[in-house]
Amino acid sequence: QVQFVESGGGFVQLGGSLRLSCVASGIIFSNYRMGWYRQAPGKQRELIASIATDHSTFHRDSVKGRFTISRDNGKNTVYLQMNSLKPEDTAVYYCRAFGSASWGQGTQVTVSS
Repeated sequence: QVQFVESGGGFVQLGGSLRLSCVASGIIFSNYRMGWYRQAPGKQRELIASIATDHSTFHRDSVKGRFTISRDNGKNTVYLQMNSLKPEDTAVYYCRAFGSASWGQGTQVTVSS
């Protein structure tokens, strides 16, 4: 079955950095556009970055210039490098292939001021 396993979250201070990883299985990874999403307490889950099969990227305005999505098709893995973190980045972060109905367990990112 299709699975996404996220890792790399943690607790950091304002201005810190984290690198999230997501390993996908059950799909031909290189055929799919991949996305990183986040859900903050009391808010809806939102797409913050995506990377297409040709490695072209989209980053939401709120993270543009601070976060970078990348992928390694040989490892079935998508990454999210997060720099200059802010308290408003605190959320559970998820990855998913576009068109998939599956979600992973997510990884918690907490940024303190």
